[in-house]
Amino acid sequence: MSWPSNRPSHASLSRDEIDHLNARFAESDHMLGIQVTDSFEPFNQMNDMFTRAFWDETVRSEDTDSFFDSYRMGFAPRRGEGFSQKDFALRNAAWAISDIISNRGVAAGRREGFQASIENDTQVATEKVTVDDPAAEAAEIKRLARLFGADLVGITTLDLRWHYSAAVDTRDMTPRSNDLPEGITSVIVMGHAMDADLVDTYPSALAGASTGLEYSHEAAIAIQLATYIRNLGYEAIASMNDTALVIPYAIKAGLGEYGRNQMVITPEFGPRVRFSKIFTSLPLRSDVPKPLGIKQYCELCTRCAEACPPKALPFGEGESEPRNRSTIAGVKKWSADCEKCFSYWAKLKTDCAICMRVCPFNRRYQSFADRLFRRLATSRFRHLALWWVERRGTPARSKPKDWWARMRTR
Repeated sequence: MSWPSNRPSHASLSRDEIDHLNARFAESDHMLGIQVTDSFEPFNQMNDMFTRAFWDETVRSEDTDSFFDSYRMGFAPRRGEGFSQKDFALRNAAWAISDIISNRGVAAGRREGFQASIENDTQVATEKVTVDDPAAEAAEIKRLARLFGADLVGITTLDLRWHYSAAVDTRDMTPRSNDLPEGITSVIVMGHAMDADLVDTYPSALAGASTGLEYSHEAAIAIQLATYIRNLGYEAIASMNDTALVIPYAIKAGLGEYGRNQMVITPEFGPRVRFSKIFTSLPLRSDVPKPLGIKQYCELCTRCAEACPPKALPFGEGESEPRNRSTIAGVKKWSADCEKCFSYWAKLKTDCAICMRVCPFNRRYQSFADRLFRRLATSRFRHLALWWVERRGTPARSKPKDWWARMRTR
C-alpha cells in the first residue's frame, strides 16, 4: 500500500508553535545535549520503521511479513541454537500480555501501546483529590510506580515537539489524529530493566523474550498507575511506544542520556531498559535533570557501530539531516539507518540488539569493577575507561543452550 498524497496533518504544530517551544525549552535542551535546528519537524508515525513495513512497498517483503508472522508461530524457522521452536515459544509467551492489550482495539484501527495509546477502562473520578504540594505528590507517584513494578521513574513537562504529527489507523495504514485530552501538563516516564542473562544471548529468538517481558510488564504497570491517577479525579493516559517519542522524554525526565546505539543509556542498567509513559493533568513537580557524562563517553566509543552486522550505526558525529524517512528531521544526533537495521531483523525473524549487548555500559553494576568503570566513564577520566574496555575486549555472546541449562537447574 502506498501512502496517500492527501494525508491529513491532524496534530501538526505550526512553525510559530515549534519556534515557541524551541525557545521555551532552549536552556534544558542545551543542558541535556538535545540539539534542535531550524529545520526541525515533529515526526509522523506513518514513517516509523515498523509501520512502513505494512504500507511502504520499498520496505515490505516476504522477510518482513515472516518477521511479524513468527510472533504467532506462523513462521518460526528452526535453524540452530537460539532459534529453536522452544526459543520462539518463550519469546512469544513473553509478549503475550502486551499482545492482549495491543490487539483488543484492532476493530477500531488502534494497536494499543504501539500505534495508539492504551485505552482507559476507568472513568476519571468526578471528585478530585486536592493536591497542595506537587513536589510531595511527585515523590508519592514515584513510590507507587515502583510498587507496581517500575525500575526507574522520572517526571517532566509536556513537550509537544516530541509528539507524533499523526498516528496510524491500522485498519488501512493511513494517518489519523494524535490528540490528547485537554489539561495534560506532565509526563511520568518509567524505565523497565530487561533481563540481563537473556540480553547476553543476543542475537537469538531466546533473547527476544527479554524485550517481550518488559513490554508485557510495562503495559500492566502503566495501566495500573494511570488507573490510580484517574481514580484521584485527574486525566491519565497510559502509553508505551505510541503518541510520542519516548527517548527525548526519558532524557528530559533525567533517566539517562542518548547513546551512539540510538538508545537511552541509564546509570543503573546501561541501555538495557524499555520505557513507558503516562500523560497526566495531576499537578506534579518536574525533575530537573543534569548531564550524566554518558554521552561524552559515546563520543569516543564506537563499539556498537563496529559490532552492527548490517552496518546501520554511525561512526562519526551526530547529524541533523535525516538518513531516510524513518529519521526525525532537524535534530542533531546519531541516527541509525533504520532500513538496514530492520532488514536484518526481518532476516533473523527476531530483534537483534547486538548494539545493546556489546555496549560497555551494559553491566550489572553489582561488582566494584563495574561501578568503577561507570565512575571513570562518566568523568574526565573517560579515556582511561575506554582503554580499559579496549583491553578487556567485547564479552562473548552467551550461548542460548547454556541459558536453558541454567534454567533447568534453578
